[in-house]
Amino acid sequence: MIQESELVLAQDGSLYHLHLKGEQIADNVILVGDPQRVDFFKPFFSHIEQETTNREIHSITGECKGKRLTVLSTGMGTDNIDIIINELDAAVNMDLEKRTAKSSHRRLNFIRIGTSGALHSEIPVGSIVASEYAIGLDGLLNFYKHNSSLFEEDMTEAFCQHAKLASCFAKPYIAQCDNKLMEKLAFDCHKGITATAPGFYAPQGRWLTIEPAIDDINGILTSFEYKTNKILNFEMETSAIYGLSKVLGHNALTLCLIIANRQSGTFLNDYKDKMKALIEQVLERLSQM
Repeated sequence: MIQESELVLAQDGSLYHLHLKGEQIADNVILVGDPQRVDFFKPFFSHIEQETTNREIHSITGECKGKRLTVLSTGMGTDNIDIIINELDAAVNMDLEKRTAKSSHRRLNFIRIGTSGALHSEIPVGSIVASEYAIGLDGLLNFYKHNSSLFEEDMTEAFCQHAKLASCFAKPYIAQCDNKLMEKLAFDCHKGITATAPGFYAPQGRWLTIEPAIDDINGILTSFEYKTNKILNFEMETSAIYGLSKVLGHNALTLCLIIANRQSGTFLNDYKDKMKALIEQVLERLSQM
């Protein structure tokens, strides 16, 4: 039995941060960063059975285009993803009253719909990138014991030789998306590697008042290629979603609307309509699975 200090629950017996129990979570879970973005999904639901809010976590579960669906906001960063994915897994695969693992494993589909910055000029703002792989510069998965065969070891080694990061930085890791989700939801998108950074400014090569420690991190990433796979974009969540999903036995895919292009210096300030169009496209394709 897991102690109360390790499996932390709210007063109603739900997970401490999510405020959800297993029966309130659908098999298909859409993850968004912004809590307000959850409201974009509501018009597509014919019925909402539950809605919860706690800090930056806002969730709804109900029927959407004939399928049961959960939409949940994560906030920003892999530290938040660590909480979200672990608690979603615990909610569906642990007996929260007995504090023990269930005998059968329930597999979830995690679909992140987010925003991102492109690293190549040929990927304009307003386009969609699907993350076939994610490179974690955050180091989160280094804290977990796992079977290394779940991750892309050869690609990771090639990236480490290419980037030549100093020993003070976290060791990168690379995880792949779920191929079935990619085929069903993102067959017509730009596909490639996504770099996940542990921050928005220096970790992504931005220099406001403090000089970045890595010279031209964007150039290092843009010039990397492995078996025709290139790093297409930068964001802050996908590596943790893919990595934890691999270890915990779930499926994951990220689709990002490109709102900035780091080479051209362009930025799409008003992207709500394009985000709503991406949401509708994903929901329609998900309904056909």
